[in-house]
Amino acid sequence: METLKLNNGVEIPSIGLGVWKMDDATLAYKAIRFALDLGYRHIDTAMIYKNEEVVGKAIKDSGIAREEIFLTTKLWNDDQRSGKVTEAINASLKRLNTEYVDLYLVHWPVKETYISVWEKMEKVYQDGKTKAIGVSNYQPYHLDELLQKTEIVPSVNQIECYPYLSQEAVITYCKGKGIHPEAWGPLGAGKTDILTNPIMQGIAKNHNKSTAQVALRWNLQRGVIIIPKSVHENRLSENFSIADFSLTAEEMKQINRLDKNMRLGPHPDNFDF
Repeated sequence: METLKLNNGVEIPSIGLGVWKMDDATLAYKAIRFALDLGYRHIDTAMIYKNEEVVGKAIKDSGIAREEIFLTTKLWNDDQRSGKVTEAINASLKRLNTEYVDLYLVHWPVKETYISVWEKMEKVYQDGKTKAIGVSNYQPYHLDELLQKTEIVPSVNQIECYPYLSQEAVITYCKGKGIHPEAWGPLGAGKTDILTNPIMQGIAKNHNKSTAQVALRWNLQRGVIIIPKSVHENRLSENFSIADFSLTAEEMKQINRLDKNMRLGPHPDNFDF
């Protein structure tokens, strides 16, 4: 498993399992256990996903040492607004049945609090409840203001990112500030035709790979961490098996040209939750 080094020296596996919308506890547990047995060592959850308990149980039952698994969870907007950051991380740790997480993210940039909440995130980090802190769905202007007014640079910015939403400007900005970009929805969340796109299909044929594997490889070669979600064993295996090929510079350019700035989730400037 290839790992990348965050700005505080913590290493994060470049491929993880996202568990958003894994609402069925039995299916989620089975998928997480299968992924861990397969070799995944990075799990990304959040309080609002309502499956932290399942994630914690799957990790414990796997028999894999806790320190070998990179575990991410997130601070939800209501807890951010109320200022109950310590209470929120403590509740997540209890549900996950762990003493710490490896990465704790501010889930969305709530307009009124995305700056003030960071001091509380820094305290969570300093108290050892997480190995790293970061943000999710932040735009460069959010980060500009954050960096001007706080001490610790976020380790990660997790953003929606797939070939129809390349996020090149945000990724370039983050890399320039030492913030590692991470992609949620790297396969288009099943809501677009990206996996049947003729350009993607042609590139996949060149490498005897699936279009999903090509989409994931594209982000990896851009230096972006990926957390694809699936509960299907064949897809979990497929998503994990992308280390044995590389896209050419021309193929990367072809995929880059597919960008439509097509968001499938809300824009960070106008979400309403």
